[in-house]
Amino acid sequence: MGLRFSDAGRDLPAHSGKRPGKKWDDWRWQVRNRLVSVEDLAERISLIPKARKEIQNAAAVFPMAITPYYASLIHWDDPGCPIKLQCLPSIQELKVGSGEMEDPLSEEAYSPVPGLVHRYPNRVLMTITLECYIYCRHCTRKRKVGDRTKAVTEQVIHGGIDYIRSHSEIRDVLLSGGDPFFLSDRFLENILKQIRGIPHVEIIRIGTRTPVVLPQRVTASLVRMLKRYHPLWINTHFNHPREFTPESTLALSKLADGGFPLGNQTVLLKGINDDSAVIKELIHLLVKNRVRPYYLYHCDYSRGIEHFRTPVSKGIEIIEQLIGHTSGFAVPTYVIDLPGGGGKIPLFPKYQQVTTDSRFVLRNFEGYLYYL
Repeated sequence: MGLRFSDAGRDLPAHSGKRPGKKWDDWRWQVRNRLVSVEDLAERISLIPKARKEIQNAAAVFPMAITPYYASLIHWDDPGCPIKLQCLPSIQELKVGSGEMEDPLSEEAYSPVPGLVHRYPNRVLMTITLECYIYCRHCTRKRKVGDRTKAVTEQVIHGGIDYIRSHSEIRDVLLSGGDPFFLSDRFLENILKQIRGIPHVEIIRIGTRTPVVLPQRVTASLVRMLKRYHPLWINTHFNHPREFTPESTLALSKLADGGFPLGNQTVLLKGINDDSAVIKELIHLLVKNRVRPYYLYHCDYSRGIEHFRTPVSKGIEIIEQLIGHTSGFAVPTYVIDLPGGGGKIPLFPKYQQVTTDSRFVLRNFEGYLYYL
């Protein structure tokens, strides 16, 4: 028997400077000791019967998993804690909001073989696992992530690779999930090796939240393995400045030193980061750690996440408060992934004021008008 979660310094925040012991730094221990039930939560915090029932009911539909590391960042007494809101099941997830769908991006409709989405002409997305270290409550793929009855098999993965091999127009392959880093180094390497062996594939990308929720998983051996398959791009998913800790910054440093271009995709979430000051602090921490802010996503229309969704205007407002007030490369592109499989659409503040055959009027970030 391994240590119980309560034995491992569960109340020590990751940034405290104190070390809860070697097991805490073992990513496998972290996985074995995830909080996956209301009973696990009850060992850590006091739950009134109503809260216990609501969490249990939500987790029965959309599974719960929280690593001890990520749980250590939660301020349990704060109802608005941005970490807690992202990982703790809520009864609001059982409400179906206006326009919400099981598969809002129509991934199944654009899936010529199981586990692969071919929405754009020259690139594809491969789902190589449905397991994550934590199950984000705002997940686009809530319909299947964490569902053991829908696990990705080796047969499905081989079918996707065969499809890529037979379609020479595909130059860019995104490995997604779930979290690809949930797989063992050996299993993941087998996938990378096969894809890298396809002559027309120029770029492989990996989408992962591991540096945020289980940075201990970014080991020296993982980085060494990944380096064998350059050019390899890695996109991660920081949503709030409080997700930056000594552990997460070390994980990012290992990946950056490994030569991987790093990007970040943030989801705009009501009550968590829908504030220009929060986003500005977040993007500054990203670029400080050699991560390019890539996308700021309007929250998708997946079932059960309406309570996270902001008005579209809020995202445009935040981008306008960033442009001109920080480095240009630090400003992410605000996008909506259109429901029904329409693809990503970038949205920008309106700087073009008047256009005629003889006049072009532009507004700058300070509000001044310029006539061309």
